[in-house]
Amino acid sequence: MSVPPLDLGMSETMESLIKVGNALLLGAFTAFVCAANAFAQAKPLAGADVPKIYERLLKQVDQIPIYDNHSHATFPDDSDMDAMAAPPDASSVLRLTETNPEFVAAAKALFDYPYDDFKPEHAKWLIDKKKAAEAAGGTAYWNSILDKLHIETCLANRVVLAPYLDAKRFHWVFFVDSFLFPFDNHEQIAKNGDMAVYIPLQQKMLNRYAVQEAKKVSPHDLASYESFVRQTLTDNQKNGGVAIKFEAAYFRSLYFSDPPREKAEAIYAKYVWGGVPSDEEYRTFQDYIFRVLIDQAGKLNLPVHFHSAVGIGDYFSLRNGHPLNLENVIRDPRYSKVKFVLIHGGYPYTLDMIWMTAAKNVYTDSSLMGYYVYPSELKNILKQWISLFPDKIMFGSDAFPFNDAVGAEETFWLAARSARTAIAAALAELVSEGAFSEEKALELAHLYLHDNAAKLYGAKP
Repeated sequence: MSVPPLDLGMSETMESLIKVGNALLLGAFTAFVCAANAFAQAKPLAGADVPKIYERLLKQVDQIPIYDNHSHATFPDDSDMDAMAAPPDASSVLRLTETNPEFVAAAKALFDYPYDDFKPEHAKWLIDKKKAAEAAGGTAYWNSILDKLHIETCLANRVVLAPYLDAKRFHWVFFVDSFLFPFDNHEQIAKNGDMAVYIPLQQKMLNRYAVQEAKKVSPHDLASYESFVRQTLTDNQKNGGVAIKFEAAYFRSLYFSDPPREKAEAIYAKYVWGGVPSDEEYRTFQDYIFRVLIDQAGKLNLPVHFHSAVGIGDYFSLRNGHPLNLENVIRDPRYSKVKFVLIHGGYPYTLDMIWMTAAKNVYTDSSLMGYYVYPSELKNILKQWISLFPDKIMFGSDAFPFNDAVGAEETFWLAARSARTAIAAALAELVSEGAFSEEKALELAHLYLHDNAAKLYGAKP
């Protein structure tokens, strides 16, 4: 009996099933590749989901405790709030005028202010409340302001730390520009109306340091003066100082040359007992002492803060205050371990500023911008910054009392609310564009609002 040969071919049904399976696998693979590419390649435009992402992020951003890198926390009649003062009739940006309704919102949020404007008869209610808090003394008042804004720690730029500021919450940043002006300053004062205000205050600050250190040094020659400078920084650190601050952009260019000590020594010997140095001689001496200050800050592990943005007054030079002037200092190998903090983000040169932070020891903050520009513009700046060097940027309020009604309290509020909303909006756009996940966005928000500063000053992230 013959056996029919085996049919080794596939039935039509089986072939159809295989074709369908292959098609499904190919479709799934294609979809996977497309999804992977869509996730990996950020889009140039944000989607319609930005508002919802923003709302989700903002709820969590509002819970992040703030580490404020820069403020002038003070009552308006405290002369120790700064080592300098604003010239009379200084121009003000739109957002800082009393007609800004945001200040009313701040007063309502902080004090339950019962009015909708700052008319004199209404503002008196707010002023009286603040005066009563000042008269009461103690640290509870300013701690309560920080608590209401969820600010954990705040650096206070001041001549000395006021007794009404809790040293556990407010950390002292002290000024050092006065060391640049030890000679006869009549010609400096006569240069313009701004310098007529600024330079006498620097002389006052230098005299204050001289009294503080009188029993330790007598700066009759350059070596003694250098010892005076170094000892003052050392003692101020012992008294709670966590960083030094230069406001030099108000007085001169931020470009500091590197003169030999012999030149500085000759200039000091010539003018320490009298006489007026030429501009070139004074600048040479300042450039040398500046580097003594930087060197000592490095030895003490004190971060060095610079005003690096637009300034007040009729004679402030944007060119002199440009942060790029500091490149030869922050890139100097001798100062590789010195931590430089360029305050105010170099505004309006914010793109130049963020590339300065490419150096491992350079940081910046958004202080001043939080109330100079509106959140929509701050969002654009922070979006650019956080896309480049998110571990080098910090929040700063630059809280400052502009008058008895609009005080540091209201500018604290305005800067903090601007920063929280702006960073949430910037991150929402980046999430929508596919740059990273919402989880990563919140990590970056923590860096900006708290962790970068906490790490820089040795606190717990």
